[in-house]
Amino acid sequence: MRPDDVALLRTPGVPTVSPDGRMAVVAATRADLGGDTDRSLLWAVPTDGSAPARPLTTGVRDTDPAFSPDGRWLAYRAADPGGRPQLHLLPTAGGAPRRLTAHPLGAGRPAWSPDSRRLAYTARVPEADRSGADRAAQPPWLVSTLRWQAEDVGVATDRRRHVFVLDLPPDGEGDAAPPPPRQVTDGDADDADVTWSPDGAELAFVSARHARADRDRVHDVYAVPTAGGPLRRVTDGRAECSRPAYDPAGRWIWLTARLGLGPEGLDAAGRGATLCRVPATGGAPEPVLDPAGTDRGDTTPATVLAGGAALLGVQRRGAVELLRVPSDGGPAEVLVDGPFTVHGVAAAGRVVVATVGHDRSAGELIAVTPGRRRLLTGFGRALGATGRLHRGTERVVPVAGGGDVHGWVTAPDGPGPHPVLLVLHDGPHRQDGWSLSVDTQALVSAGYAVLRCNPRGSSGYGQVHARAVLGAGGAADADDAVALLDAVLADPALDAGRVGVAGTGYGGWLAGVLTGRTTRFAAAVVEGAFTDWWAPDQVLGTDPPTGAGVRTPTLVVHGDEDRRFPAEQGLRRYTDLRRRGVPAELLLFPGEGADVGGTGRPRHRQARLEHLLRWWARWLPVGDPPGGHADRGREPVTVRATRLD
Repeated sequence: MRPDDVALLRTPGVPTVSPDGRMAVVAATRADLGGDTDRSLLWAVPTDGSAPARPLTTGVRDTDPAFSPDGRWLAYRAADPGGRPQLHLLPTAGGAPRRLTAHPLGAGRPAWSPDSRRLAYTARVPEADRSGADRAAQPPWLVSTLRWQAEDVGVATDRRRHVFVLDLPPDGEGDAAPPPPRQVTDGDADDADVTWSPDGAELAFVSARHARADRDRVHDVYAVPTAGGPLRRVTDGRAECSRPAYDPAGRWIWLTARLGLGPEGLDAAGRGATLCRVPATGGAPEPVLDPAGTDRGDTTPATVLAGGAALLGVQRRGAVELLRVPSDGGPAEVLVDGPFTVHGVAAAGRVVVATVGHDRSAGELIAVTPGRRRLLTGFGRALGATGRLHRGTERVVPVAGGGDVHGWVTAPDGPGPHPVLLVLHDGPHRQDGWSLSVDTQALVSAGYAVLRCNPRGSSGYGQVHARAVLGAGGAADADDAVALLDAVLADPALDAGRVGVAGTGYGGWLAGVLTGRTTRFAAAVVEGAFTDWWAPDQVLGTDPPTGAGVRTPTLVVHGDEDRRFPAEQGLRRYTDLRRRGVPAELLLFPGEGADVGGTGRPRHRQARLEHLLRWWARWLPVGDPPGGHADRGREPVTVRATRLD
């Protein structure tokens, strides 16, 4: 894969299925390098596979489709160039879409009422007009909380997200403007994950409105009348709740929750997000699956209930399996397993449709019916046709003290020996595995073997494994990564004398720890990483290793609007290296947040890949890979950074 191949990547989102189960609709996003923006259309495909997917909309940024319960309408979000996403409505029998909302900061995903006459959603409500280009003329922010900013939002204290209800125009008044939406929640808190009760009289949503909301991890399910009124707390204030959904009888609310947060509500690290239910009248969430061995991994923005069961993706040893969990207490059934990642799921009419990817695919739609799975789309066909995608090989290595470390080697064609890059994932409580890594594919195409791993601390291996690094980050996790690296380097196709290390976020910090331990690495890339951990007592301990004294040449990559680990953290690392005479570069992306490689502007994503290849070609050079490298010698896009030395 080459840096400009990002333009060939098509990434499908979470699907929706028509009530009769005959049609699925999904948004697929692509990078427009010429326009330097991501574009997405809605695509429709029959679930029986009788016809290929066809574009359903022609907008610039159409996402989050949702069929109405009666099947007559498709609600979705659409944004004009440079604009915020607003709710739109498309008649499924044919006709032009209509815009329904005009929120200054955009509208969230739509949720249909049972009678198909109303939509609920969330939207940020600005207290002050900050839309002008002259930021210096805006009023100041007064901050009195610990949690006052959010990625892609900035300062959030004067633009809280609240629940709205929108009535659709009566039948026969297709050209009539819809009435203005009603705001049904308010207050100094953000609301999310709104859903309807079966009788349409109540809305459930997730919020943190308790006294310690500024300090702990607790999020509760609340309920509010659809016409507005007093809020009712449903859960008991002891869990981190998300994605509620009423059962058809309205007796239970099913949800995802992290349980056992402790008396201070802070003990969430490494605890799995598991399927639970709570009486709709209120109570404590009851786990339906074992919290010690379950951690939800799909991005479906709700808990899907269909056919007397809940459907969800669960992380499992680098994969995300699709489970069907009967609501009557029967055993869970695995609908999709193996080397795949289930990104999203929807169901209707006895058909389950899922977005499923693997290490050479960003995702395709599949339909699951009794006894059969059917591939519905070919979004990855153009990228696959380049021949520049490479298959990974699993490796499992025993580690000291029992247990094992699980990883994947993706290597170029040919006998080698190939230089090796150890790439560490963000987290620690995330997993690497059976999903497409653009970085991996680009590096392998350039001639490098890439080793990815899930050391202790990673999710997908149970709660004991995930919590093994609490209070001791940079020890067991670093040991596991090194043990796997040493084992795979016994392969004669890999060059044990030419090794580099890279990581993002927590993985970037861990890469710094490893370069502080040893000089075996020819160079390092540390991206979006921290130097001061914001909650060491909760995760990595009160005095985690910092990698002080590093002598390894290091490329520091950061987005200058990173709200998770601010760019100042990367600047400090870079400055320290340069002052000590260590070869170092700072790649600073203007206007970007914590995930430049995943959510940055297309040209920034391309430039980032080009700079990574340039850096490794300097410090860990390889000969031309099989077939040559079309980008060798091409001038990379330059991202300017201020020199601090």
